[in-house]
Amino acid sequence: MEKIASFTIDHDKLLSGLYVSRKDSRDGVTVTTFDLRLTAPNREPPMSTGIMHTIEHIGATFLRSSESGGDVVYFGPMGCRTGFYLLMFGDLQSADVLQLVRRTFEFISAFNGDIPGARPSECGNWSDQDLAGAKAAAAKYLADLANPRLAY
Repeated sequence: MEKIASFTIDHDKLLSGLYVSRKDSRDGVTVTTFDLRLTAPNREPPMSTGIMHTIEHIGATFLRSSESGGDVVYFGPMGCRTGFYLLMFGDLQSADVLQLVRRTFEFISAFNGDIPGARPSECGNWSDQDLAGAKAAAAKYLADLANPRLAY
């Protein structure tokens, strides 16, 4: 099998940032995949599943409710638990979504209340949530985005 693009990035050197992972086009439509890398792979501990799950629920809800919601294809966790993928319609660069990503993580870091979609009838693993951890991880990522790394 051919190695996929994300496995060609040197994860031993990768730092927290907002990167364009890939662009896919078909029938005149381009989808840009962003790598929202919250932790330095293989050097910082990965996030717990509860932290990741909570960021996913709050982040996806915020993004789909934002002014850019119609352009959001997907927001979800990386299997390695070091970040998230954000897929958006358009031939975009990291700078094009930087403010949206900042607003998303500002929202997560300040979030209080019931986690969206975290009821048994709404989620297949509703109890695996960590709001305090998610808020701390979001605040750390925001600090990293103050001087963002926007290219691998």
